[in-house]
Amino acid sequence: MPYPEEMVQPMRAEAVAAGAKELRTADEVRAAIGQRTGSSLFFINSVCGCSAASARPGLGAALSASGKRPDRVYTSFAGNDTEAVAEIRKHMPGVPPSSPSMAMFKDGMLVAVLERHDIQGTTGEQLASRLQAIFAEAC
Repeated sequence: MPYPEEMVQPMRAEAVAAGAKELRTADEVRAAIGQRTGSSLFFINSVCGCSAASARPGLGAALSASGKRPDRVYTSFAGNDTEAVAEIRKHMPGVPPSSPSMAMFKDGMLVAVLERHDIQGTTGEQLASRLQAIFAEAC
């Protein structure tokens, strides 16, 4: 059962304000994944506290910092954009479903994943540093 849209809208808006483009359907994800040149970051957003405390602030800080950044950044919301999230997860073989999570692709290949256990318990600043290190290698 999806979360009420009025509840998740501010959380969606935070990811979009950071620079992510929303993908709400499986077709939108397939089109995004189909861009096989350059780098793409997929952020699976969620209502949990670690998304609010670490994932969204860390994403925003990493994307606004100087240095390398992905060519494209996307976000889908776990629990609401179920088909989109399922499609993203199809391209993360061997990675159990978790939210929030982030997947970095370079030239169509999965090169890094941050699962919930990598995000939970970190600060936004710590996550931003980790993302910047991933960007430095993949972008």
